Order: sequence, then structure tokens, then C-alpha cells
Amino acid sequence: MCAAPAFADQLEQHNELVDKFVNDMHADPLVADCAAHGNFVASTSTAFDHVEFPPSSFDSAHSSVTPWNDSFDEGKQKVKVDNIVTVEGLGVRQDGSGDPADLKFRCGYVGNQMLAFSWNDPVPPAKPRAEPSSVKGKHKGVKGKHSTGNKSATKKSPGKSSKKATSSKSSSSKSSSQKASAKKTSAKKPQ
Repeated sequence: MCAAPAFADQLEQHNELVDKFVNDMHADPLVADCAAHGNFVASTSTAFDHVEFPPSSFDSAHSSVTPWNDSFDEGKQKVKVDNIVTVEGLGVRQDGSGDPADLKFRCGYVGNQMLAFSWNDPVPPAKPRAEPSSVKGKHKGVKGKHSTGNKSATKKSPGKSSKKATSSKSSSSKSSSQKASAKKTSAKKPQ
């Protein structure tokens, strides 16, 4: 239940920021939306407290809305978008030290709905890549169990082949039982 009020607060803050950018700084509504989203994302970074968007952030030298009609990027966000919006801001650091960082936000839209987002985050992701290697280790265990299952399947295969051999034995010829043995051997090789 706490998540809903927190989300409502974030949405309200987002909408207030968009209104401020549009009404006070005469920003394009999509640029304002992208900037507000960028401010939120940057504030979740370990490096930044917030992003400042001076009026120059919304001029044509520091922001744009470009008709796109293609994939947002070639990475994980291959979603097709109608417009690419870019906007620049100044990232104010958590500890307040040092100069603000030049941040560039890129948003992909279909209509007025944002479907993709990227930015020049100077802080690399919090090493989620270490986790997949341990997950891979778990897969190796599953793979081992799986290969044990294959051995069981191999054991079952000769039983099926031996049924064929039994029907071949009904002809009581030694050559047919030798053929059945050859079938068993060849059946094991592909697996």
C-alpha cells in the first residue's frame, strides 16, 4: 500500500516539473517530459542529487525533437519510436562538491508516451553482471542433472530396442538378433 502513495507523489512531482518547464521556460511538452524523467532517473543515481535545467536547456542548441520512425537504439531498447527527444541539463552531485556534470538525456516517444530512455550516466550500473555468473553456475548444476536425465533416457532406449529385438527373435535367426544388437549400438551413438 505504501508504493501507491509514493508513485502518486513521484507522478505529481513529475507533472509539476513538466508544467514548470512548459509554462515558465517555454519548453516543448515532449522535451519537458523527457527532462522531468531525466531528473528523476538522475536523482536515483549514487552520483547526483538532482538535475538543474536552466532556460538554455530548452533552446534549440541544447534540446530537440526529431521525427524518427525507427528503433530507439540497437541495444536492449529496439522499440520503434516516432520521435527522439534530447535535452541537456546539469547534474548536481550528491555531496555538493565539484562542478555540475553535463548530462544528456535521450527519450523515445510514440505520440506523447515515452517508450525508451537513455542518458550519459557517469556511474556504471551496480554490478548486476556478477549475479549472472553465479546464475550460470546454477545452470551448470541444472545441466548436470539434465545430463543425468539423458542417461536415464539412454537406458530406456535399449529397452525399446530390445522389444524390437524380441520381435526379431521370433524369427529365431541369429542374424536378426545381431541386427538388433547393432541397432542398440547405433541408437546410443547419436545421443
